[in-house]
Amino acid sequence: MPISAAQRAAALFTVSAVLLAGGCTDGGDEAAAPETPTATGLARFASQQLEWGPCRPPTAGGGASPSPLPGGATWECAFMDAPLDYAEPDGETIELALIRARARDRGNRIGSLVYNFGGPGGSGLTGLPSFAPDYENLRSRYDLVSFDPRGVGRSEGVECATDRELDAYYSLDFTPDDTAEERVLSDAQKKYASGCERESGALLPHVGTANAARDMDLMRQVLGDDKLHYFGISYGTELGGVYAHLFPKNVGRALFDAVVDPNAGTEEGALAQAKGFQLALDNFAKDCVDRGDACTLPGSNVAEIESFITGLLAELDKKPIRGIGERKLTQSLATNGIVQALYTEEYWQYLEQGLDAADGGDGGLLLALSDSMNGRDENGRYSNIQAANAAINCVDFKERYTLGQAKERLPEFREASPVFGDAMGWALASCSQWPVPGTWDHPDVSAPGSAPILVLGTTGDPATPYAGARAMVNALGKGVGVELTYDGTRHGAYNSGNKCVQAAVDAYFLRGKVPASGTVCK
Repeated sequence: MPISAAQRAAALFTVSAVLLAGGCTDGGDEAAAPETPTATGLARFASQQLEWGPCRPPTAGGGASPSPLPGGATWECAFMDAPLDYAEPDGETIELALIRARARDRGNRIGSLVYNFGGPGGSGLTGLPSFAPDYENLRSRYDLVSFDPRGVGRSEGVECATDRELDAYYSLDFTPDDTAEERVLSDAQKKYASGCERESGALLPHVGTANAARDMDLMRQVLGDDKLHYFGISYGTELGGVYAHLFPKNVGRALFDAVVDPNAGTEEGALAQAKGFQLALDNFAKDCVDRGDACTLPGSNVAEIESFITGLLAELDKKPIRGIGERKLTQSLATNGIVQALYTEEYWQYLEQGLDAADGGDGGLLLALSDSMNGRDENGRYSNIQAANAAINCVDFKERYTLGQAKERLPEFREASPVFGDAMGWALASCSQWPVPGTWDHPDVSAPGSAPILVLGTTGDPATPYAGARAMVNALGKGVGVELTYDGTRHGAYNSGNKCVQAAVDAYFLRGKVPASGTVCK
């Protein structure tokens, strides 16, 4: 099974269809941010010296030990101290885990290039080594740096349930068909939220995006950089936008790739994703039709292939099938696996194989794809990617949809996507019983005075639809956002290998050459 390939992509994933969250946070994230932490008594944090050393083996549920870099260079890891609450810098602290690969050309080094691979909840400690070969050009003049944001992975990760409890939770029916199933789902969501509060209650108010942005500015100073050079993917574009808003004068060279629409609230974002994944499924089905007999799925046109998929999911709703070991493939897990495989064309072959096998009663491959999305390794251990995803989303956004309110919106979601509409519609209620209130309707990313930021959108991106790039350019403000388009069908353009995209981005980061806004790469 192609588990390693799917796991490699997991760092770029925005949200699972099952856990798409509406949002939540409190005054710990709402507090106004200073332009620099040193201005408000945080000098002791900015002056700390990091103790870089060998990286430990990965945490459960995701990634492999970092492989040596070309030329034999090794990865280094360290922990940085930050205030748990920036409004109380003399209070409790939190340790943030960092990873670094030093620049090859030390004499012409520009500085550090900080990466965030999305989620929210994705680990930079596993993401950066996974994609490092794609960034070798950039490592010529930058130290490549990433981190686990607060609440993620080794940065005092949010915990909500045991591995066995998570197996049961993710197998639930997240698209209830009657009031009895709605009660089961509501009880499960309440239990999950209570577990998060029990295990990580003191941390939950402080894991939001605004505090992660403040952490990045502290990181900038600790790394010794006058400006933050930044490479943000998917949710990382939202984080980058919030950073630019809070610290516009500290922005160096920055790229937002696979852009989250900063104007979208919970419902608008979920609807856009439903449409985006439906578009990706349409493209997958069209490719299958174009290959004729070489495609193993039944159907002579797009509608027939998608009807086969909806029929398979309906059968799984009635009766799960054999999965891996004693675990079965349920409708929710299958939907999650399909979503996982639609992030990039590279995984369409696994989606075809998985659907064909499931039609024959073997759900192992779709279950493996779902496991990768949820951060479950082959030994049954979970990373905290989905717990962190829920915690960060539920401390960022104000909306709190009940199951009843989510149910009322299902017709619109079903119209947006006959396949994914139900799952993404019901997921509006994911934060309904969260123990911490939310902060914003949508993030403010206006950044007057910032240096130019490249905003890279992909026309067929399923998870962060293309319209988000134009919205980000407009929201950043005049003279800040520089629009760059990739005409493709994947989530994330730079890692596609497209020569035009990579040349434009490399010229910007390495030589400071800003492309003409509106440039299109095919």
